[in-house]
Amino acid sequence: MSKLPLVVIVGPTAVGKTTLALRLAQTFPVEVISADSRQLYRYMDIGTAKPTAQERRTVPHHLIDVADPDDPVSLARYLRLARAAIAEVAARGKLPLLVGGTGQYVRALVQGWQVPEVPPDAALRAELEAQAARDPQALWARLMSLDPEAASFIDRRNLRRVIRALEVTLKSGRPFSAQRRRVPPPYEVVQIGLTMAREALYARADARVTAMLQAGLLQEVRGLLERGYTWDLPAMSGLGYIQFRPYLEGRATLEEVAERIQLDTHAFIRRQYAWFRPHAPDIHWLDAAQDPLPAARTLLPAQF
Repeated sequence: MSKLPLVVIVGPTAVGKTTLALRLAQTFPVEVISADSRQLYRYMDIGTAKPTAQERRTVPHHLIDVADPDDPVSLARYLRLARAAIAEVAARGKLPLLVGGTGQYVRALVQGWQVPEVPPDAALRAELEAQAARDPQALWARLMSLDPEAASFIDRRNLRRVIRALEVTLKSGRPFSAQRRRVPPPYEVVQIGLTMAREALYARADARVTAMLQAGLLQEVRGLLERGYTWDLPAMSGLGYIQFRPYLEGRATLEEVAERIQLDTHAFIRRQYAWFRPHAPDIHWLDAAQDPLPAARTLLPAQF
């Protein structure tokens, strides 16, 4: 059975991944599958830099607005949805274009991770979160006592992943690491990475934050809170949202919020590079400061 073609566009936030995808769509029969962990959620449009309604009418996009903010999407659920979307796009004779900066999603897809689908347990998760708040080191020690192999792929500073690994281990009775395996994926993958000189990218990200604020990001955050979504939700803890909490609680100015989002975006960009650079040596990196379209076109599968 021949493999399905899959083109991946990755890179740090604000580097121009969506723009490149839309430009490719002008000459290639592509449909976009989002690999962005925040664009999955409804009502979170400005802060996640979702493609506009017009862009989504022009080019079909998948895995955007698939869950409410209080319905966390696990990696296992994302993989199930993404694999189905890729298969559907390919069945229509179109080229699936996986676009996004969530490195774990991309890596799991292209490497064929099989992840346990253990449903969340609200009570257990609340207990683990409370323990994390009291003593994160003790939480890590608890995971290591149950599943020492997890240390090879979980960052102890990423409390959300530590909590999820413990949740799966305790609910299933089996170590989280023992339930992770890889199966060769049914894809012929081409990975395109967009990059840019760091200071230029920071300036671009800063300008985007300013544009988001002008577009009504504060009103979007207020709207989420009015709908009943609380700060403790994983979706609300994301970049561009949680930074508004001090302002809305009277502890910061809007200018301080804007600066905080910009600085946190810089840190996020550094983490994205740390993820993609060492873990994906087969990425074809293109300079987004130049026009990446001509080189990207040459990398697409010949049949398209």
